[in-house]
Amino acid sequence: MNSMVMNRDIITNWAPRHERLFGRELVQLQHSLRETGMFTRDAIAKLIDNCPADDLGLESMCVETDRPDRIYGVLGGASGKDAIKAIEKGRMWMNLRRVMDWSPEYKKLLDEIFNEFEARMPGFKTFKRNMHILISSPNAKVFYHADIQGQSLWQIEGVKSVYLYPRSEAFMSPQSVEKILLRETDEDLEYQNWFDDYATKVDLKPGNMITWPLYAPHRVQNHDCLNISVAMEHWTKAIWNSYAVHYGNGVLRRTVGVGAKTTNDYGMHVYPKAAAAFMWKKFGGQIAGDVVKARHFRIDASAPEGRVDIA
Repeated sequence: MNSMVMNRDIITNWAPRHERLFGRELVQLQHSLRETGMFTRDAIAKLIDNCPADDLGLESMCVETDRPDRIYGVLGGASGKDAIKAIEKGRMWMNLRRVMDWSPEYKKLLDEIFNEFEARMPGFKTFKRNMHILISSPNAKVFYHADIQGQSLWQIEGVKSVYLYPRSEAFMSPQSVEKILLRETDEDLEYQNWFDDYATKVDLKPGNMITWPLYAPHRVQNHDCLNISVAMEHWTKAIWNSYAVHYGNGVLRRTVGVGAKTTNDYGMHVYPKAAAAFMWKKFGGQIAGDVVKARHFRIDASAPEGRVDIA
C-alpha cells in the first residue's frame, strides 16, 4: 500500500472564495486522493482485513422504499476482497470507522489534508479529526439525516447523488438536533417527499468532494454501481460551542421543562449550557457508546445478494 506523502495539493481547484464559504454553504471541490494509491480496491480490501471488529460497521438496507429499515451484519470470516465483491452484488453499506486510529499512514494523510485546509484558511483550527471509508452497493441509500460535526464527503469510485436541504426549522427542528446530540435517537430525521422540491442535488463523481453547513439535513442515493467514498469529520471551537448550546438546551428542556430559544454558538450563554451538558453526560443523562445491535447476516460473496441470514 502506498504511504506516500502528497507532493501536490490535495484540493486541486481551491479559490479564495472558498475560505468565505467553507462550513457556511455547500462547497464543491476537486481532490487528488485517488492518486495516493491508498483507496484502490486492493488497498481497501487490506483495510477490511485489518479493521478491528468494533470499527467495522455493516448494514443492509431496503432500496425499494423510503423507509430507513436496516439490518446489521458481520464479515463472518470473509476476506476483504470477497467483502467488496459481495457488496458490489448486494444491497449493503460497509463503514470502516476511525481508520486513522489503527492505520498510521491514513492518520498521516488525514493530518495532511486538514493542515492544507488550515494553511488556506487562517483562523480555521480543527481538532478531533476523523476519517471513515465507505463501501456501498449499487443503488444503496443513506436516508434523510443530519450530522453533529463538520463533514466532508470525498468520492473515490462510482457515482452518488447527494440531496442537501435548507437548514431551517421547516426541515429539521432544534428539538430533533437535541435528540441526536443526547443520543435519544440515531441521526435519521423525519422526511417527507415534498422536501425534495427545496433540495440542492449534487452528483458526486470520482475526484469530487463536497462539504456543507453544520446540521444541514441531507440524504444520499447511489447510482447503479459500487461506491467507494471517504467521509471526514472535524470539530472547531464554533462547532463545539454549537454542540454545547444545543445539548444544554436539550438538558434544560428535560430537567426544568423549558428550552432556551437561542442556538447561537457565541455569547455568554454558551458557558452555562456547556456546564449543563458536561454534568448531564457525567452523571447519568448521556448514553455511553453505541447501542449494541443484533447481527442478522454475514457476508457471503457466493450468495445471490452477497449475504446469508444468521439463524
